[in-house]
Amino acid sequence: MTKRVAIGADHAGFEEKEKMKRVLEELGVEYDDMGTASGDSVDYPDFARKVAESVGSGEHEQGILFCGSGTGMAISANKVKGVRAAVAWQPEIARLARQHNDANIIAVPARFLTDEEAAEIVKAWFEADFDGGRHERRVEKIIDIENCR
Repeated sequence: MTKRVAIGADHAGFEEKEKMKRVLEELGVEYDDMGTASGDSVDYPDFARKVAESVGSGEHEQGILFCGSGTGMAISANKVKGVRAAVAWQPEIARLARQHNDANIIAVPARFLTDEEAAEIVKAWFEADFDGGRHERRVEKIIDIENCR
């Protein structure tokens, strides 16, 4: 499974991002780290935007964001055209975000997960593919809403 993904984090997700690099390598996923580079306080929208713009432009196929709750990162990422970001706090949520919503970014709530839980979420994310079918019509409606901006 060779995929090229962008990863990013704010200060609250920095340590989890660093730990998940090993998981990505084990899965054979190539990644580009868009920052942050430490646990020093930063503004999460800056890093969400870097990852989202690279996914929205097609430079990267998918993205993973790590922050405290995942919410601010997902909201920020979803402002970028072409992005469908979902907060994933369980493996099944990550899987369904890919299968049903064709989400191309997940935001992982690092403050609320163990390392093992985060790893299972990341693995589930990459094991899943978009199901298409009845879900395709719904994703097209999301894209229509996006084009109204």
